[in-house]
Amino acid sequence: METRNEPEQECCPPFNPEPWEDKLFEWSERKFIKARVFTFFYMPVNFGPVMKKLNEMLVSADAEVVDWMCLSDHTSRWNMDIYLAVDREVPGVTNTTLSGKYYSKVYEGPFKDTGKWCKDYSQAVQSMGMKVKKWLMWYTTCPKCAKKYGKNYVVIVSRVETT
Repeated sequence: METRNEPEQECCPPFNPEPWEDKLFEWSERKFIKARVFTFFYMPVNFGPVMKKLNEMLVSADAEVVDWMCLSDHTSRWNMDIYLAVDREVPGVTNTTLSGKYYSKVYEGPFKDTGKWCKDYSQAVQSMGMKVKKWLMWYTTCPKCAKKYGKNYVVIVSRVETT
């Protein structure tokens, strides 16, 4: 009897932080689909089912996720809006666009360091003579894949404006 070792299923691709580290860029009507996730003190509760539903809609629309980007807007302790970057409009879900000047900075480590990251990020934005208009977090891999890769990258992406 022969035993075959199947490769471990990968759900999140490895993240390359270089294109997103300390970058200022302009978006003009960049396409996203938007959904809401219930959170309990900022921790997502139904993230998996929401993403599964969005994925089904993407497949049926023959749409692609651009850069595997899923931005989170923590609107309160009880919910967050997620923005999934897409290459076209997707029927049956809220389609939206983001435009403006954005700044991104990559962090790596445990989520408990989020407060430190946000403080560092704010200082970086202020040093450029700007202020944050809208905070967004990009959790680049699920916890299982972060453990598999040995890196937990989080990108803070915010809309910024000159002070």
